[in-house]
Order: sequence, then structure tokens, then C-alpha cells
Amino acid sequence: MRKGDHMALDYAEAAREVLEAVGGSGNIVSAAHCATRLRLVIADDGKIDKAKLDDVVGAKGNFQAAGQLQVIFGTGTVDKVYDEFIKQSGVTAASKAEAKEAAANQGNAFQRAIKVLSDVFVPIIPAIVASGMLMGIMGALSYMGSQGIIALDTTSVWWRIASLINACALGNLQILLGFSAATVFGGNPYLGASLGALLISSDFINAYSASTAIAEGTMVTLDVIPGIYSIDWVGYQGHVIPILVGVWILCFFEKRLHKVVPEMFDLFLTPLLSVSLAAYITILFVGPIFVWLENNILGLLMWLLQVPFGIGYIIIGLIYSPSVVTGLHQMYTAIDVSMLAQYGVTYWLPIASAANIAQGGACLAVALKTRSEKTKSLAVPAGISCLLGITEPAIFGVNLPNMKPFVAGMIGSACGALCCFIFNLAASGTGVTGIFGILLCIAQPIQYVIMFAVAFGVAFGISSAVYRDKDATAAPAKVAAETAAVADEARTLEAEENAGLGAIEAPSPETIGAPATGTAVALADVSDPVFASLAMGRGIAVEPTDGKIVSPVDGTVTVVAETGHALGLLSDSGAEILIHIGIDTVELKGEPFTPFAKVGDHVRRGDVLMEADLGAIKAAGKAATTMLVVTNTDAYASVDQLATGEIKAGDAAVATR
Repeated sequence: MRKGDHMALDYAEAAREVLEAVGGSGNIVSAAHCATRLRLVIADDGKIDKAKLDDVVGAKGNFQAAGQLQVIFGTGTVDKVYDEFIKQSGVTAASKAEAKEAAANQGNAFQRAIKVLSDVFVPIIPAIVASGMLMGIMGALSYMGSQGIIALDTTSVWWRIASLINACALGNLQILLGFSAATVFGGNPYLGASLGALLISSDFINAYSASTAIAEGTMVTLDVIPGIYSIDWVGYQGHVIPILVGVWILCFFEKRLHKVVPEMFDLFLTPLLSVSLAAYITILFVGPIFVWLENNILGLLMWLLQVPFGIGYIIIGLIYSPSVVTGLHQMYTAIDVSMLAQYGVTYWLPIASAANIAQGGACLAVALKTRSEKTKSLAVPAGISCLLGITEPAIFGVNLPNMKPFVAGMIGSACGALCCFIFNLAASGTGVTGIFGILLCIAQPIQYVIMFAVAFGVAFGISSAVYRDKDATAAPAKVAAETAAVADEARTLEAEENAGLGAIEAPSPETIGAPATGTAVALADVSDPVFASLAMGRGIAVEPTDGKIVSPVDGTVTVVAETGHALGLLSDSGAEILIHIGIDTVELKGEPFTPFAKVGDHVRRGDVLMEADLGAIKAAGKAATTMLVVTNTDAYASVDQLATGEIKAGDAAVATR
């Protein structure tokens, strides 16, 4: 037990020790607190003295998550320590929302850029998956039809409607990106969508047709500064970065114009100026810069293919997936077309296929390893989409935000690309990668299968080895500390206040009821590693079929978590009980939970404490598994699970002796 635990705590001393341990007030960006934890955003993590922090008087643990250092003090203590901390540090008090915003701004520029890409793409991934998977299937069917492998009527109403679905999301990707990016950047999402639509206007030469227009001499070039600077009149289909930069510019102007434009003119003048300024800057400068970069990068890639010993193939395999992030891959069709014209085959497409397959393997490894139902529900279809040739859902929604799977995919891609070099693997056409890419390599089917197996296997294996859920990447002690915060809340305030006056009376044996109706399972079998390890204590878990959470004992409510996901009780017989509703449901910020009890209420066994919206929990991708833990298990000779299988709320579930 740490010095000061369960005793009259010197709050000023605790605050002073925290302040010293984190490197002083100059190292603090923001300070806030919740029901149990002091939440600090730190400027330089390297200045934290971990040994001092671990030994802070009265602190029950600490961990870092979501850009915040969180020091656990418990209910009724943290607010007093926080007040002293603000006095001593001179830091301005912040709300939890302000602290969260400050935390979001932490990290280096690359980390923030990756987070922005993730925040923009995740909301639109369902649309991309729906469109992308169908695109892969239809591409394969079209090729088989053109080769006479199957009979395909592309004039039928069924095919035409499928074609519309196929093109709807990816064909209008910039509109979706504009809407989502404006939301992330704090602007009007409809203005963002408008800018996205503008950048793919039919007035432009379609970006996918740019190489053909150049070859045919039909490219339109317009003077910006006559004789000095001109631009090609080309749209931005398939590009990501230009639209993101353009929307950021739009939001920059919009937010500032709202402050200076008179209210009577704001409704029409601010949108007009914001969109116009962003459009001119993007079309005249931002877009051309990226086109210039793309042209030079493409020249480099053509040279790399000629490097001996497959080194160029390996390099291209490594950088292919990062190029998807920038939108450069949309220009790779020009390489395929050029090779087909010169050699009758393209050596580029098999490399692209290896990259797509590898990212799919890495993504499916995440689906296998993750404990998050939300992540799993995203990773499975995104991984399958990769194997059909569409990588954006997996890259932007799963692999890149977690980084390690993305790197695993890059390595798998490099290995697959080396196979392409060894086998001199070539495709007879373009447009189809992944599983159906074998149809373009029909002369070398075995070699294609080997490349597929290597790219997928390497990426899957590495991703499986290195991936950890973000909330499980901390050291076990830190994870235990986080979970211990909830358990600490479940302890009676009265016992905490009086702990220094003498020993607490030993608890009496009793039978504890089930907290909900459903299927009883062993606590060791739940997907939360801390509860499953029994480190928090013994008890039972229920897979609920009814959202009513009831009191398992006669006793006093000691804690109702601010987010509704956890309750604490002290039974009349002395059992300290934690009821934790769902896994990772703290992230839902209380929305699925309706409390019917408050701290200090004396309740009877079977009284409804909380109502949980199970449908909302599952829709959010969370498991509704409800854990009942006797947190003072060590005070008993044994704590045994009594029930398995179907159980009703209040039925005998756990026995203490």
C-alpha cells in the first residue's frame, strides 16, 4: 500500500509531488480531472520522473492514454488534489473537453497528419467498402467476359444498376472527402462537399484521362501569369491530399470571416468568399504542386524498375502503399498503359497486386487479433476489399491509424514484389488486382499464386505478431492501474474516510445475485484481459439479453460512474462489488445508460440500478458483457461462481465464504 492510502491525505503534498514528478508547471499544457483521475497534457514526456510519479502520496496508479497523463486518486480525493495542483502550478483550469482538445494537438507533425487522415476517412469507409468491393468483382467479371470465359450481358438493367453502385462512392470520393474533412477542420461540411464537387467538375479534363489527353495533344493549358506560369486544366479525381489541403484553406477563411463579416451579410458572403478563395488557391497552386510531384515521382519509379537484382522491385513494393495515401497510385495506370504499348505486357500491375494483397493480409490479422468488436467489424470487410483490389478502407480505416499493420503490409508487399522480379511476372492488361488479378496473369498462374501467398503470408504474420489494441499497448501494470480506478470507485466512501481509525470489520459470507438476465459465463473467459486475469477479484460475467441492471445484494450504492458504464456497491454483509457494463463502453460517454440510483442510496437485491440500451452498445461495436467483481476477494476464504448458462437477474450467481 502506498503511503497515505486510506488515511487523512495531505492534498497539497500530493499535488506538489505530482507537479515535481511531471517536470514542473512549465511542462504542463493543460490540466483537468474526472471522477477519479487527474488528467494532464504534458509538453515533453521525457521530463516525467516515472519513479517519483509511481510513489506520489495517495495516488493509486498512473497511465498514459489518448495524449494524456492520468494519475488515479479516486472519488472524493481527486477534486481536492486538483484544486491544490492548480494553485501550485499556476496552470489555468481546463474542462475535460478542453484537455482532450489539447491532447489531440500533441505528437509530432507526422502523427497529427496520420490522425487527420484517419479522422477524415473513417466516417466514409462504409461507402468506400460498398463501392470498392463491387468494383473489384465487376472488374473481374468484365475481364472474364472480354476473354470469353463467361457470357456477360453488360447492356442489361442489372449490370447497369450495379455499375452505378460500383462508381457512386469512389467516383465521387472528393465530395465525400470534402464533407468529412470540413467536419474534422471545424468548418461547414456542406461547403467542404461543394469544394470537393468543384474539383471534379466535368468542366475539367478527367484526371484518369489526363495521360491520354497529353498523348493525343488535346490537353488544355491555361495561362495564370502569361509567359511565366500556366496550369493544365485537369480535375482531381482519385487525389486525396489536394482536397484535404483545399478544405483546410476553406475552413481557415470561413472561421475567420464569421468573426469579421457583419451578421446581416454573413449567411451569403462568408460561404462565397471561403469557397472562392479556397478554389482559386487549390486550383492555381496546391493542385499543380502535387501534379508536379507526381510526374517526377513517376519518372523515378520507371527508373527503379530497371535496377538490377530486383532492388527496384523491392523499393517499389515498399513505397506503393504509402503512395496510396497521397493519391499518387491513381497515376500508375499511365505506367501500365505505357508498358502494354511497348512490351505487350505490364510488369507494374503484379507489384500493385502484391501491395494490395499484403495490406489485406495485415488488415485481416488485425481482425483476428483485436478484442474490439468495432475494429473487427471494420477490418473484416476492409481486408476482403483489399483482396479484391481496393485498399483505401483498410489503409485509412485500420492499418495506417495503427501504423504497425501498415508497415507489416509494406514489408509483405516488398516480399511479393521480389517474387514478381524472380518470376518475371507480367500482366496482359490493367485494372484488376488482388484475387482476380490472376486472370491478367493467366500465362503464369502458379507464379501469381506463389506471389499472392508470400505477400499475404508475410504481412499477416508480421501484423499478427506486432499488433496490439491501442488500449492494450500499455504495460500490464498501466492497464491494471486504469482498471483499478473503476474498482477504487466501487469502494465505500465511508470506509475510505474511516480507514485510519481502525480495522474494517471482516465481511460475512453471503450469496450474491446476477446483475442482469442472460447467459452466465466465467469471468476468466471475458475478452477484457484485466477482468479475465482475475486481478481485480473474482466474480461472474453475464452476456445480457435484457438491459436492466439490478442490485445483486442488499447494500449501499457507493459509485455511479459519470459515463454510466460502472457501478459500485457495498453489501450489508461487507462485500465490495463492482458492476462493469460492457467492454470499452466508457468510450460511449454515457449515451446508452440511464441510471436509477445515486451514490448513497440503500438498495435491495433485485432493485433496478441502471438501464442499458443493448442495441446502442452493439451498434457502437462494443460487447455488452457485464462483469460482477468482488473487489475485496482477498477478505474471503473463497469467492465461487454458482451459475452457468441461462440466468435471471437476481438469481444466485456468486457465493462468498
